[in-house]
Formats: sequence, C-alpha cells, structure tokens
Amino acid sequence: MDVVLPCLDEAEALPWVLGRVPAGWRALVVDNGSTDGSARTAREHGATVVTEPRRGFGAACHAGLLASDADIVCFCDCDASLDPGLLPALVSRVADGEADLVLGRRRPTARGAWPLHARAGNAVLARMIRRRTGTRLRDLGPLRAARREALLGLGLTDRRSGYPLQMVVRAADAGWRIAERDVPYRPRTGASKVTGTWRGTVHAVRDMRAVLRQPAADRAVPEAVAGAGAGAGAGGR
Repeated sequence: MDVVLPCLDEAEALPWVLGRVPAGWRALVVDNGSTDGSARTAREHGATVVTEPRRGFGAACHAGLLASDADIVCFCDCDASLDPGLLPALVSRVADGEADLVLGRRRPTARGAWPLHARAGNAVLARMIRRRTGTRLRDLGPLRAARREALLGLGLTDRRSGYPLQMVVRAADAGWRIAERDVPYRPRTGASKVTGTWRGTVHAVRDMRAVLRQPAADRAVPEAVAGAGAGAGAGGR
C-alpha cells in the first residue's frame, strides 16, 4: 500500500508522520521545493522521496499518484495534523467494495486545530459541492483513499489547491460512491502554506471555484471502479 505525502518544508513534522505510517506500507514523500532539509529527513526515516519541482499542492499530489504502483493509494497531509495510522480503516471500505473514494472527516481535537477561517472556507465548499454534484459531504478531507487506476481515469488536471476538490467533483460526476469517516484533527506542526490566514483561504476558495465552474464530466463509472467487487483485496504495497 502506498501513502502520498505532499511536502513543502515539513522537516519538523516528518518524523512523527512517518513514524505513524502502517507497517509494510510505502511512504511517498513528494518534495515540492523544500529548503529545510525535508527530503533528507524523509529518507532518513525510510520514505521514498519523489521530487516535484512544479510548485502546487495538486502538482505534488499527482506526482505521488503517478509514482505509486499500488492498487489502492492514499493521501495524507504531511504537517502532523492527521495520523496516517488511521488510513487502514479508510482503505478497508474501498477494498471491501463499500465505497470508491473514502474521505476522512476532520474532527478537531484542540482549540486552534482548525481555525475559523479554514473551517468557514470548508463549509462554503461543501455547499458548493452539494449544489454542483448532489453529493452531501461535510468535509473536503485531505485524508483519503481510492483505487489508483480509477483515480488516473478521472483525468485530474488541477495542479494547485483545487486538486482535492477536482478529485471529488469528477468522482461524483462519474458515479462513484463517496463516503466519509470521522478522524481526529490535531494542531498542525509549523505554519500552514494554504489556509493559515484568511488571505490564503480566500485564494484556495478562488482556485476551487474555478474547478466547480468546469463542465460536468462523463458520468460513466470508470472500469477500475466498476470491476472492484466486494471481495477485492487491497493489492500493491
């Protein structure tokens, strides 16, 4: 099993994050231009480092997806706000055929774990998703799991902060079963690169609105999803 960890200057958080990756899984740390030694720290803690020079959260996520060779691939933020040790519970719902895309619904564990401006931006996007696709989600969670070939079949093109939203929208347009599972959300280590300020949140919402304005994709269910039966196992690493 592979977990993609997009990374930009997260050397301080990496030891905790990589120490929580389930045994036997491969951590793909996608270095997106770090200057704090994140790549070196990742290697020292057993991760495979993928270099993505093109800046952007989506660019880093997609580079990790392309580098993976697992049947089911997971995504997790690299700032210690989310525990990758929780991923097997998400993967099991995909592997058992209960869902095609599973998102971790963030539940803050402490004051400041999820600032008001970031939570407000998330609520706005959740309403937009409902209007655009009819899919009722409470959180555009960054902790997620899906089958790799099916994700590639979505033809994701956003390489900025709209990537997670585009994944959900195109999956909904394709008729995927999208599920949520509550996960604890901890205060992040270090400063946020996207939603740490009102300005960053506004820019992220602007990027995501552009995704929502895109025309609906073909609603045909991707072959890689349609072929995932209830008894399918979680292949790959």
